[in-house]
Amino acid sequence: MKRKWQLPHLLNSGAIYVYTLAVISPLILTVANAFKTDVDSLSMPPKLIFKPTLTTLQGALHSGYFDSLKNSLIIVLTSTCAAILLAIPAAFGLAFFRYKRSKQTIFWILSTAFMPSVGVVIPIYLVLNRLGMLDTRISMILIYTSMSLPLSVLILRSFYLDIPSEIIEAATVDGTSTRQMFLYVAGPLSIPGITTAAVLAIIFAWNEFLFALMLTSTNAQTLPVFIVSSITSMSTSLSSFSAAAFLAALPIVILGWTAQKALVEGLTMGAVK
Repeated sequence: MKRKWQLPHLLNSGAIYVYTLAVISPLILTVANAFKTDVDSLSMPPKLIFKPTLTTLQGALHSGYFDSLKNSLIIVLTSTCAAILLAIPAAFGLAFFRYKRSKQTIFWILSTAFMPSVGVVIPIYLVLNRLGMLDTRISMILIYTSMSLPLSVLILRSFYLDIPSEIIEAATVDGTSTRQMFLYVAGPLSIPGITTAAVLAIIFAWNEFLFALMLTSTNAQTLPVFIVSSITSMSTSLSSFSAAAFLAALPIVILGWTAQKALVEGLTMGAVK
């Protein structure tokens, strides 16, 4: 049976296509500008047909990209591992053990997740300056760990709560200890939640800009700060800026593309309920 293309359906489809085009067009333009010369990138209207060049990308690669990439990888991966390792036992305890102020504890964790970064960056800057830890990887790892921890705890707690009660009761009847419950029962069942929390923590830390801008300069500079380094007080090269943005976004886009199945499965299994 042929589908009837009614007017409301056509309007909805057209609105979706227009919205999608409006969202991805800046991304497409940024990628295109990364392969243009300065003259072509500043042309109005934007050139859709041009001769690609790798000169701008090569210039971005030789202007500190690999050092920033190394810093981002070390800081992001270390902070994510630390946040997940701390979040797993915390979420397990909040899910399976009830105490008098458990709801207040969950509320406190949730409130720290929504704390505005701009409200705490100056006090953190003063503390790190007093300790001599400005522009160091360890300071950024500590900050990103503390910022990723609340969301990771909430996600993993939701997964632990979604474990069927029959499994928990059967394990309890069999005499399973708390340690065995944590390692051999809840642990394997929470792997999708761990994957989801880890991917979200990586994406958040990779794209974080305010703390990286205020607390680093050279030694611990991450990729978001590397992007704005192409903007100077004397001039702004749109092609150089686009090349830096393209190179900085490429690793996280690859991660999102490869982990999209696991991420979608994790979110749809109750990670954000």
